[in-house]
Amino acid sequence: QVQLVESGGGLVQAGGSLRLSCAASGRTSSSYAMGWFRQAPGKEREFVAAISWSGGSTYYADSVKGRFTISRDNAKNTVYLQMNSLKPEDTAVYYCAAGRYSAVVSTLYDYWGRGTQVTVSS
Repeated sequence: QVQLVESGGGLVQAGGSLRLSCAASGRTSSSYAMGWFRQAPGKEREFVAAISWSGGSTYYADSVKGRFTISRDNAKNTVYLQMNSLKPEDTAVYYCAAGRYSAVVSTLYDYWGRGTQVTVSS
């Protein structure tokens, strides 16, 4: 089992920045690929970014490419999502997930956190 806890969400003005963290614990948590997803009210959960277990490969949704950066520190069992140039349409609950593959499909992830709210005001 792997437990995931997100933090770092909050309220920010458009153009601002936030850094989300996802602390992982449990068996061999550092050997999992990690992903960030988000879900806005009335919308389906969507892929944001993913990173391989080594950190050597990263993937981004087109909507966040160039603005968001995913990274990980396996010594701290933590994954980060640096979000810059935030827009009101980035408002959502952000979830981190762990799985065998750094996939864009949510069903390929085995473990999920409870999420952290990000609200971007215009």
